[in-house]
Amino acid sequence: MGLTYKDSGVDKEAGYKQVKLIKDMLKSTYTSGVITDIGGFGGMFRSPQSEYEKPILVSGTDGVGTKLDLAFRTDIHNTVGIDCVAMCVNDILCQGAKPLFFLDYIATGKLIPTKMAEIVSGVVEGCKQSGMALIGGETAEMPGIYQENHYDLAGFAVGMVDEAKVIVPERVQAGDKLIGLPSSGIHSNGFSLVRKIIFELQNKSLEEYIPELDQTLGKNLLTPTKIYVDAVLPLIDKFDLHGICHITGGGIIENLPRALGQNQTALVDLSDFEIPAIFKLLAKWGKIETKEMFNTFNMGIGMILIVGEEDYSAVTDDLNERQQDFVEMGEVLLGDEDIEIKYSDDCLEI
Repeated sequence: MGLTYKDSGVDKEAGYKQVKLIKDMLKSTYTSGVITDIGGFGGMFRSPQSEYEKPILVSGTDGVGTKLDLAFRTDIHNTVGIDCVAMCVNDILCQGAKPLFFLDYIATGKLIPTKMAEIVSGVVEGCKQSGMALIGGETAEMPGIYQENHYDLAGFAVGMVDEAKVIVPERVQAGDKLIGLPSSGIHSNGFSLVRKIIFELQNKSLEEYIPELDQTLGKNLLTPTKIYVDAVLPLIDKFDLHGICHITGGGIIENLPRALGQNQTALVDLSDFEIPAIFKLLAKWGKIETKEMFNTFNMGIGMILIVGEEDYSAVTDDLNERQQDFVEMGEVLLGDEDIEIKYSDDCLEI
């Protein structure tokens, strides 16, 4: 009998089984715009242009990064899909876009249908939290490129916004107020440093219970990235938000300037903000200076809203009414200096 594709390490039957396992999951995310069923060469979506005067498409793509290593080590795969969706959808939200649809891409050394379905279940959950449809994706079995138990996960989100409501840095004015929305933890950035600290410097086990966290280290670190659609989209509909900033790699120091206009800086006041325990522990275990922590991690703030003084009270009242946590955290200033972050001297003590 001659050589087959399976002999090279690619099992087509496993791929067919995976499609059967995820078919109903994908359908559970479908919205009225979805046209095609799973299995076609491309996913089709009917654009809701009638709801917009001058519709603009906004797209974003991202992956989960080295946080995936923790999923490999714990054999927990149903949360990283939420991370993947969050990293994409939180970005397009910053331009004021309402999420419409998502596609994912999984590459692995060995296609295990139940494992792939577990990953996709997280993507599905993230799409449901975002109110968008998962209309397709790709799973690639790549023996010899990836280890058998390893995979990479990336995604692509598309949203829409009216041209008149696109959020751009030119809207921001000196005197605008900053409102921080808390993160759910480390989110999906900085994990190369996290892994160096916990595995190389501290030789920690992910199964270890950490009293300061009131849970195991692995459970805390695998907490999915928070999706801010429910918190922010109603504000975009009701108010003239001047800016939105997703705090990803590089922390507030690197990301907030991306949302500001020319000759603008900001004073970020976190003097009274309680930094989550996981960041304090990482700083202690890794002997990392406070500035480096703020220049690497979100430090407990996952998104920043930039709001005009005239709307500030109404926006905070709206967040309170919807029981959305927020932090009052400073204002926009004129100047070319770097972002200044005020924090207490003991902010990382634990």
